[in-house]
Amino acid sequence: MNMFQNNFPLAERMRPSKLSDLVGQNHLIGENSVLSKAITSGQIPSMILWGPPGTGKTTIANIIANEVKRPFHTLSAVSSGVKEVRKVIQTVGRGSKVILFIDEIHRFNKAQQDALLGAVEKGVITLIGATTENPSFEINSALISRSHVYMLNALTKEDLLQLAQKAIREDVDLSKEEIVLKETEALFNLSGGDGRRLLNLLELLIKSDKEKKKIITDEKVTKVAQQKTVLYDKKGEMHYDIISAFIKSIRGSDPNAAVYYLARMIAGGEDVKFIARRLIILASEDIGNANPTALVMATNAFQAVNLIGYPEARIILSQCVTYLASSPKSNASYMAIGKAQSLIERTGDLSIPLAIRNSSTQLMKDSGYSKGYKYAHDHPMNFAEMEFFPEEIKGIKLYDPGKNAREEELRKFLKARWKGKYEY
Repeated sequence: MNMFQNNFPLAERMRPSKLSDLVGQNHLIGENSVLSKAITSGQIPSMILWGPPGTGKTTIANIIANEVKRPFHTLSAVSSGVKEVRKVIQTVGRGSKVILFIDEIHRFNKAQQDALLGAVEKGVITLIGATTENPSFEINSALISRSHVYMLNALTKEDLLQLAQKAIREDVDLSKEEIVLKETEALFNLSGGDGRRLLNLLELLIKSDKEKKKIITDEKVTKVAQQKTVLYDKKGEMHYDIISAFIKSIRGSDPNAAVYYLARMIAGGEDVKFIARRLIILASEDIGNANPTALVMATNAFQAVNLIGYPEARIILSQCVTYLASSPKSNASYMAIGKAQSLIERTGDLSIPLAIRNSSTQLMKDSGYSKGYKYAHDHPMNFAEMEFFPEEIKGIKLYDPGKNAREEELRKFLKARWKGKYEY
């Protein structure tokens, strides 16, 4: 007989019904927080809840509706469109103060988001959108301007411990068991700040443990997590592992493995824009000046998949992925900015040489601004050697071209001009 009598998952059973029971996000739900005051006053603005998975976005939306006693409609952007949005709007009247919660609102395209604007502006609905993606990139500026954006943080280890202890103590099924949290490092690391993932993993651990006294250890957690990977990969549960394998395969110049992980992400329902954005980052971070066309290709792919969408977007993504994986690699630009930022952390705001300062006023010119500046185009080969660094750090080389055909040409160019100053 199954020891768990309740058919709902633990994460659902533990979903709080009031703000005081929510774990984490104290900056949003604390006693004197903006959101808490809004709920107390009953003046709920339209809002976008932005944060990682399993941090309480859906829960906060439900709690708001319960606390202010308003009608509550829920749509998922994965399965709903303009038709469903308009249906909700048509069923309510102005001033009805209906709350419309849209999960994964970043998956709505421009037309679908535009369908919400009038109703939000006129107060027909109070919109609460939930997204894991940066609203600045994924949500129309007009809709953002009519909403408050609240950022949720990944749960800390202290939050996760509190959540696990609360479940063990209060859940109708787990409270009947003798459970000891002997070790928590693996449990918390695999949860990745995601409360839902923590509770799902905890429930799986307890179900799989046949001992009367269920002692949670890192070894048990790792073993169960590996089994869970096999069972749930096709449903996209290993989101972060798959994107990591995907990026590493492209970086490692293996187009075969890269396109395999691309297919895994597509099968798991991964957002096409999320994949395309990662390709833009990779094109600059891991290929850079070894093949500058890679960034052009990735940027165009991002624009193209936004226009096309699934299922045809898979073809565009495949073209870009195989091209990037087959390109020569260099992280020289990525390393250069890292070195520069570290240098600034160590040295602070050093004085800029007068010769290269802006001299837009006579006072600046009289103070020596731009004095001694050599205009490169007035000199042979459009180059005139001079010092551009602050005095304290002159001669530091931050960019070291990679060992590939294109960057060797850059190295040759720089070496010819900076003989004796930088070792190229």
